[in-house]
Amino acid sequence: MTPPPLPERVRDQVKGCAARIRSARARGAAVMLIYGAHLVKNGGQLLLVRLLDHGWVTHLATNGAGTIHDWEFSWLGRSTESVRENVATGTFGTWEETGRHLHLALLLGGVRGEGYGRSVGRYIYQDGGVVPTAETLEEAIRTQPGHALTAARADLLQAICRHGLPSGPLLVNHQWRNASPLANAFRHEVPLTVHPGIGYDIITNHPLFNGAVVGRAGGLDFRQFCGSVEQLDGGVVLSIGSAIMGPQVFEKALSCVNNLRRQVGRPVVSGHHFYVVDLQDGGGWDWTQGEPPGRIPRTTCASARAIQGWAGRCTTCSPTMSRSCTTSLPP
Repeated sequence: MTPPPLPERVRDQVKGCAARIRSARARGAAVMLIYGAHLVKNGGQLLLVRLLDHGWVTHLATNGAGTIHDWEFSWLGRSTESVRENVATGTFGTWEETGRHLHLALLLGGVRGEGYGRSVGRYIYQDGGVVPTAETLEEAIRTQPGHALTAARADLLQAICRHGLPSGPLLVNHQWRNASPLANAFRHEVPLTVHPGIGYDIITNHPLFNGAVVGRAGGLDFRQFCGSVEQLDGGVVLSIGSAIMGPQVFEKALSCVNNLRRQVGRPVVSGHHFYVVDLQDGGGWDWTQGEPPGRIPRTTCASARAIQGWAGRCTTCSPTMSRSCTTSLPP
């Protein structure tokens, strides 16, 4: 089916966005693409893979659900369930394979000092991993108690002992991994960071769940996200289908980077452009006028509200909102 033509205003914004991406890459500036889980769930992952293949993006970021759909498509070739029916029967999100393998990916990545996205990307791309022996982990913990990986080693050791995980090669055939943004980001050595929330994702229901493992991996990824924001002067950010996670993580990272820059007398991040493509149209409000009055429901457009706080100019159109960002310090 051929999609309908874009409205002229949206078409102009798409062309402008493409031109700014080309310009940013030519200058070596970052191009960050933040996406929600529905982009993958609805089959848009091949678009991300093409962007990776052609070198147009320097950083991808998603939430925990984005990795769940990614892994399930890579392993099973499909990914969906009925929330309404399965919550009522206590079976929503209780899939053994999804919870088991995502946790194994994080546990194995943790003892390598890897974050969430790289751990799962490696697990998919390499069709599993190698589980060390309990004795090896015990020896490392005993002889190097102050090592940076001690906590991760202890978490993996606990999982091995509590759940009877066998040591040695773990082969998991991901026959559709070529369509995986996680695997392809790992292949291209492009950062793909994951920004999870405890209790947000179905893997929380699995017996292998360990909040420390998830939090450690997410913490490493946030630091890497900040590293990409550091390269964002004159760059581009795209937030697709992420009304909450994308703008909220970005604003904290931007504040962190600006704080560190100011400590050493450097100017804050500036000259970047932020594009939001979401299910909402900005609430029908002209965001160049600031936030709408609190008495009207348009204030629930979280992405627009967040971006209004740290960007300079905003134009909206359905369903796309773009904003030119030049951050300036208060007098």
